[in-house]
Amino acid sequence: MKIIEAQRIKNLPPYLFARIERMIAQKRAEGVDIISLGIGDPDMPTPDYIIEELSREAKNPANHQYPSSVGMINFRQAVADWYGRRFGVELDPKTEVVSLIGSKEGIGHISWCYLDPGDTVLVPDPSYPVYAGGAILAGAVPYYVPLTAERGFLPDFADIPSDVAKKAKMMFLNYPNNPTGAVATEEFFREAVAFAREYRILICHDAPYTEVAFDGYKPISFLQTPGAKEVGIEFHSVSKTYNMTGWRIGWASGHPDVVEALGRLKSNLDSGQFQAIQYAAIAALSGPQDIVAYNNGVYRERRDILVDGLNEIGWKLEKPKATIYVWAPVPPGHTSESFAELVLEKAGVVVTPGTGYGPKGAGYFRMSLTLSTGRLKEAIERIKKQVGTVKF
Repeated sequence: MKIIEAQRIKNLPPYLFARIERMIAQKRAEGVDIISLGIGDPDMPTPDYIIEELSREAKNPANHQYPSSVGMINFRQAVADWYGRRFGVELDPKTEVVSLIGSKEGIGHISWCYLDPGDTVLVPDPSYPVYAGGAILAGAVPYYVPLTAERGFLPDFADIPSDVAKKAKMMFLNYPNNPTGAVATEEFFREAVAFAREYRILICHDAPYTEVAFDGYKPISFLQTPGAKEVGIEFHSVSKTYNMTGWRIGWASGHPDVVEALGRLKSNLDSGQFQAIQYAAIAALSGPQDIVAYNNGVYRERRDILVDGLNEIGWKLEKPKATIYVWAPVPPGHTSESFAELVLEKAGVVVTPGTGYGPKGAGYFRMSLTLSTGRLKEAIERIKKQVGTVKF
């Protein structure tokens, strides 16, 4: 018997990182020593004090029952307190914060809350694939807003046709940006709020990299912008800040009606995150923050090795101010795919082709900083040996 997929699944492209994982597995099965610069998964451990809090709370029988789908109030209070300390943003933990099983879950589900079949959603191009993926699953139609190097990979709101803007119900933004490493200014966020007000568009800002920054730069929150809570929400998590990607705990905060809608949807789909993990996240947000500076020192060293190494071969890259990624053009004569295939086949190095993040990613590739300095140096040497000096 043939099992027929729903059209929404047929419309959904394979998830980028799932394909990369299969590619890596195949090469390793062939005995190739793979250096993967593909997936942005921190390689440093979660701090001990967070693990110890999980252990304590996991032994508490009170945490063994169903949690609240919107999150414990003390977790949401910890989020609100952290926003106050870090950004000077006041949040009501009862109405303006909802817990998520990792921010990816909320990003995927927010489209189900606000987009009906045929609705338009504005999606940056290139961008994290889940923005478009969640919208497609909801039956919506992504309108791709180009991010170009000439504009510092910031969308130009004036270039969005007015008829498209009038139809759009939501727009995704993400700064510091994955995959480009770009950062946003206060002026840009003010423009975003004004645009959202003019066209009655919900802004969904994805901000998991605000704590991963270098050279004295301190990223800002969209919610710091006057009027931001009236037009949008911000997604965040402990994943990249505290090396907790596998723990799957995050939140959305901002407009209370949007927070309530997301919580209402979740109450019909999941039973929330294990309370012991929520307690561990409270420890992360409320405890010593030394890990943030330590991580950034490690990533800064790795960034410098990778960028300086590529520039010695012939690239002309600027060092990103934030995120764990380096976004680079492919050498002349290559496409994103052909260059990724070349360095994998010849050098045993995995880079992510830019087209995996959208059509405007063509001509670029992304590299992650989640490898030791030794392996990064080896990756550069392998690329240099197989690709040689390049000219742009």
